Amino acid sequence: MPKVYVTGIGALSAIGNDIEAQHKSLKIGKTGIGKSQFFNSKYADIFPFGEIRLSNDDLKTKLGTIDTQDFTRTDLVAFVAFQEAVNDANISDLLSDKRTALISSSTVGGMCETDMLHSDANMKTKASPFIESYSGGAHVLKLAEVYKLKGHTNTINTACSSSANAIMLGTKMIKAGIIDRAIVGGADTLAKFTVNGFNALQILSENPCKPFDENRTGLTLGEAGAFLVLEKEEDCKDKKKYAEILGYGNTNDAFHASSLSEDAIGIVLAMKSALESAKISSNQIDYINTHGTATENNDYSELLGITKIFNEIPPFNSTKSYTGHTLAAAGALEAIFSILSINNSELYASLNVETPVKTFDAEPINTFKENVNIDYVLSNSFGFAGNCTSLILKKCI
Repeated sequence: MPKVYVTGIGALSAIGNDIEAQHKSLKIGKTGIGKSQFFNSKYADIFPFGEIRLSNDDLKTKLGTIDTQDFTRTDLVAFVAFQEAVNDANISDLLSDKRTALISSSTVGGMCETDMLHSDANMKTKASPFIESYSGGAHVLKLAEVYKLKGHTNTINTACSSSANAIMLGTKMIKAGIIDRAIVGGADTLAKFTVNGFNALQILSENPCKPFDENRTGLTLGEAGAFLVLEKEEDCKDKKKYAEILGYGNTNDAFHASSLSEDAIGIVLAMKSALESAKISSNQIDYINTHGTATENNDYSELLGITKIFNEIPPFNSTKSYTGHTLAAAGALEAIFSILSINNSELYASLNVETPVKTFDAEPINTFKENVNIDYVLSNSFGFAGNCTSLILKKCI
């Protein structure tokens, strides 16, 4: 089977509106979590958020002449990230090729327009422009229409592991010879629906999240769009290759609708499967980008799972301390951050940790580190109902 390489990346999040800006924020330890500017909710004055610092009008401006009158914020964010990734990989002329796939993800979709959705559903007013934009796959349909995509398209929703699973599926399809290339990732934006839901679960923190801290008080919600271009080895010999998608594992512990098994059953199996798929041993992993949500359940279960796989725990962090939890976009965004670590020989500090979790002898990266050789990265993404995905990325020499 052919090797699969990442040849293009594009993303925007709370720490920057393109890859370059986000890289700079990671290097200087600058978080994007703070008071919301654009999210209209009664909780905007209670909880901090990892909000993209662009209004909808700003996002529309970045998209130029594209007709965006029925675009939700999720659609806009997806388009901006998609464009950057496609331009970076220089595959614009291949978008209509039937061997080009788009596999994206979203949990929020058009529900970011919660008020409009309520009015439309109850027929309180004349239909809004977003009447056909509420589904999780709306941004995929729009991307396919605008860019005249003719190949396989798909939308995945496995909660917070969604875009990691998009990366895995795209890789598998290339290796199987079904497609030649795939644009994979996801987009999610802040929505009353999700904020109210997470608040009902009592897992939102009134302070910026502090993953792997003994006194963590819950997660911070964020928003992002992130896409990677995957290509088979034969088609990218003369192109920049950011990393190889070397291994992957997906499991479902089915322990609880919104919690992971405290025995870390699914987490362990996902990491073990990824290592077996990559045909490497755990001691070859140089860095772990954890799921690291800063909830009591996740951080305990993830660290327990890591101790069951690694005799000596590699350097690890949670980049959600910069962006907040970007839900379906998290897996792709954090894979991109892992690629930045690989290509720049850098490790980024995990922010807000004052007292590392006492149960485990494991402290996340606490300062920015340069000139670190990173050959293999493990990136974890875990979703509601225990859908656990681990990816292994390899440095291209």
